[in-house]
Amino acid sequence: MVLPVGGGVGPVRTSASARVNLPCSPLAASAARRFVRAALADWAALEVPAADRVTDEVADEAVLLVSELVTNAVVHAGTAVEVSCALDVSDREGEPPSLVVEVTDRHPARVVRGDPPDADEPPEFAGGHGLRLVTEIAESWGTTYRRATKSVWFQMAVAPTVPAAAGARGSAFRDAAAAMDATGPVDAANATAAGPDGGFGTGAYPEGLGPGPVGEGRKDSVEAVEIVAPAQGLVPVRRDPEWIQRGALSFLAEASDLLAGQFDEDMVTSLAGQLLVPRLADWCAIWLDSTSGPPRLARVWHASEGRIEGLRQVLEKEPPHVPTAVRGSAVEWPWPADPAAYGPGGAALACRLVAGGRALGTLLLGRAGLVRMPAEVVGLIEDFARRVALALASARRYTRQATISRVLQRGLLPSVIPRIPGVESAVVYEPTGEISAGGDFYDVFPAGDGRWCFVLGDVCGNGPEAAVVTGLVRPWLRLLAREGYGVGEVLDRLNQLLGEEAVEQAVEGAAEAVVAGVEAVGGPAGVVELVDGGLVGGAGPTAGGGIARFLSLLYGELEPLGDGLGVRCTLASAGHPLPLVLRPDGEVRTVAAPQILLGVVDDVSYESESFDLTPGETLLCVTDGVTEHRSGDRQFDDEDGLAAAFALCTGLSARQVAERVRRAVDEFAAEPPDDDLAMLVLKVL
Repeated sequence: MVLPVGGGVGPVRTSASARVNLPCSPLAASAARRFVRAALADWAALEVPAADRVTDEVADEAVLLVSELVTNAVVHAGTAVEVSCALDVSDREGEPPSLVVEVTDRHPARVVRGDPPDADEPPEFAGGHGLRLVTEIAESWGTTYRRATKSVWFQMAVAPTVPAAAGARGSAFRDAAAAMDATGPVDAANATAAGPDGGFGTGAYPEGLGPGPVGEGRKDSVEAVEIVAPAQGLVPVRRDPEWIQRGALSFLAEASDLLAGQFDEDMVTSLAGQLLVPRLADWCAIWLDSTSGPPRLARVWHASEGRIEGLRQVLEKEPPHVPTAVRGSAVEWPWPADPAAYGPGGAALACRLVAGGRALGTLLLGRAGLVRMPAEVVGLIEDFARRVALALASARRYTRQATISRVLQRGLLPSVIPRIPGVESAVVYEPTGEISAGGDFYDVFPAGDGRWCFVLGDVCGNGPEAAVVTGLVRPWLRLLAREGYGVGEVLDRLNQLLGEEAVEQAVEGAAEAVVAGVEAVGGPAGVVELVDGGLVGGAGPTAGGGIARFLSLLYGELEPLGDGLGVRCTLASAGHPLPLVLRPDGEVRTVAAPQILLGVVDDVSYESESFDLTPGETLLCVTDGVTEHRSGDRQFDDEDGLAAAFALCTGLSARQVAERVRRAVDEFAAEPPDDDLAMLVLKVL
């Protein structure tokens, strides 16, 4: 129908517009072509402003594009379409009128066929020229996704200001038409029904029918629409099994992609609700079973967001109880009695969420205006429910593992760092695994007689294997230190204990061999293997499935010097990155000497080194997660990168030093560290 001039708002006024609904039919494209030509002819006959400026070339281009878009919608979205055509006149000086055409389908999730994935990359098309024609011919175009529909629109100037533009556009049209001729009709059924105009249609509405001015009350306008696109009640419901299967597979594939990798139950239920509503249901709710109480109403979703809270209140009073005999199958459920929350009557289904033979919850959904859910929809919902149940089972396993890991981690690391008199301390600890205890560990504890011990270690391995070693080493270290052993003696005895533990593991059959790649600073790289109770050359860390028993460790003691003179530090490094000391004047020096990993050779003797830390000096200890953090072929500590970053920390507190060095590690590479990271900073006050 035609709208009077001035019907628009702002700088653009709608001079005329027409709209038609077309069924999902092979005849839809030809009907759309006739509709556009009839609207343009009717506007010209009514002398609508700017209608006389629509040239034959513009009309041909508009008919070509609407034909492609309607074909696209019918073939790929598989829904009825709405076509609107408008003639807009701009109030801006020098801006010509434009023809705007919009094609809307009712499958918002189905992307437009031929939609280019990248603006700089030419698209690949299958089954039609799609948006390539729109891109080449239209002045501007776009796609609008709404909750229940998807619209593709294009705009064309009807009287170009520069004559050359018309020629360029005509050339684009001819090229596109030639491409269409070369590849044949987009849709064979559509080409057959196009009529004698070669597939583009030059006809109008049936005689006596067509859009009329607003207010004239012409019933023939409605009749014309019904002839071109019969009313919903006159069209049989689509029962194309191939289309249903294709749509179901698309929906289930999308659901699997979105649900995969979700490790939070509430996120799974939230995604499930948004996938179902409004595609398959007007509302839905998901309950999650609990081992220690009644089911929990985890998610409520409604197509009308204003009804969600009212729906939740009703559902909390009426939780479904699905019989055990129908586990995993959808069963019809009575439509709830409260129309304020649910809307008008309809069909409802309840389905238990079952994975691995275990029920995890219940899904309830409803669709208004139905006597019962179609069989194909019931089957689709059951398949969807199985995917939701599997995602919930994975999320629960992940949650259990994360909880166990957190409890284990709390047992492997000190809950708090004790305050050393006269020394400020700070710790950074970041395991790479979110649900597993890391291979790095630290500890600070008093050893008696005014001595304080600090430890920074890195087990060769991660996860449960590393956690086993950490669980052994921390209490051993504390026991040996409190027994009065010196730093070197503590490492000697710890090395023997690790060797004995490895032998016991091999003898008990828990592992046939323990192998590790050893790369100690100042020593040759080698590999060792446990054979007949001894350690000899071999290959590969923890080969044969044994638990890693090799450990890099930095262990030290602090003793106060008294009278504000600082502390005496005695330490030893067993296969560990060497610690650094920062003086107040910015000078950085390395302390300690490199020695072999613990647990590799059973007859080694470890040596310690003592030095004084004076007021204002800072000791920095890190694991190889810091020094070996990679950016391409480079490591963070290449060319003394750690010392350079540490030198910039003059005058900072221990906490600030830890933050500055950690930030330098982050900024070194775009990717986060792929190894556990630990850092201990001690500054003499």
